[in-house]
Amino acid sequence: MPLPMKPQAANPPYKLPPPLFDARCKACWFTLGLIVLVLASFVSLDLQWAQFFSLDAARSMGRFVGEFFPPDLSAPFLRKVATGTLETLAMSALGTILAAAAGLLLALPASRLHAADPAYARAPTRLLLNALRSIPELVWAALLLISAGLGPLAGTLALALHTSGVLGRLFAEALENAPPGPGEALRAQGVGDARVLLYATLPQVLPQLLSYTLYRWENNIRAAAVLGVVGAGGLGQLLAFHMGLFHMGKTATILGAMLALVALVDVLSYASRRLMTR
Repeated sequence: MPLPMKPQAANPPYKLPPPLFDARCKACWFTLGLIVLVLASFVSLDLQWAQFFSLDAARSMGRFVGEFFPPDLSAPFLRKVATGTLETLAMSALGTILAAAAGLLLALPASRLHAADPAYARAPTRLLLNALRSIPELVWAALLLISAGLGPLAGTLALALHTSGVLGRLFAEALENAPPGPGEALRAQGVGDARVLLYATLPQVLPQLLSYTLYRWENNIRAAAVLGVVGAGGLGQLLAFHMGLFHMGKTATILGAMLALVALVDVLSYASRRLMTR
């Protein structure tokens, strides 16, 4: 007598992606829309490509670059550049530290930490973060110069305010996207939200938060150099002063110090990220 056959399990209904250039391919339409926008931008802007690549433009640029040589390497001026370099480094570091602390404090009410979290302050806090980061550092510095006066204080606070908005949004996204398993296990044991945050959520996202902070420190080095143009201290203030007086040799020395500082911070940031991932 033949044995009854076991019923075979139905194959799961896999959904195949639509073919390229199909009407249902949303990615294709999105890519096509971006291409149309880029082409429209080239058409709408009056770009003088022929003048840009002309021989006269190349000669003018060559003469301008030649005026930077030789750079001013006199001892008194190098001491002044070294002071400006340390000031720029201190502005960026202090501004980033303040921004990381403020960003983390704002990220907590700006995120929904678990499914049952009502997160009443999420929308208004995210609106505040949008406002902080939508205003450029130069505008913050110009506003703060009125109250703080010329010098590095206005630049440091400008970096801190703008970067707080950036890091706060990034930190909030990291907290919301943290794996929920460890937190749910602790809540099932009756652990409160504060201890769940400290012992489950933050340890998972801490390397990501540190990576975001280091990346913003690199950006703030460049921003701190630019903020000096409006009188916020550091290398940027030296650059605006000497370039305005057409002291091209001194300008070349300041630009070299900026390049060296950015390279140093890039190396330190890369080494720190490598240590965190070991």
